[in-house]
Amino acid sequence: MSYDLHPDLEGPSLADLAVIESEWPLIAAELDVLDAEITLIYAEDHGGPTVLDWRRLRRAEARVTRAAADLAGRIADSGRAA
Repeated sequence: MSYDLHPDLEGPSLADLAVIESEWPLIAAELDVLDAEITLIYAEDHGGPTVLDWRRLRRAEARVTRAAADLAGRIADSGRAA
């Protein structure tokens, strides 16, 4: 593991922020999956997950797939435009 001994004190550049902004729908979808997984883990200690808990996870996973495909399409389109 390497550590940055001289951290960038200026923060992210505008280009870095633009990349984060373009990836945000995927990041948000992945956070929804994480939240659904945490709900399933919590439910194990409280009678088990419900049908709705499992549906929530499947829908969150589907959102990740759609967001990843959309991001890949935008990246491919921007590569063709260049």
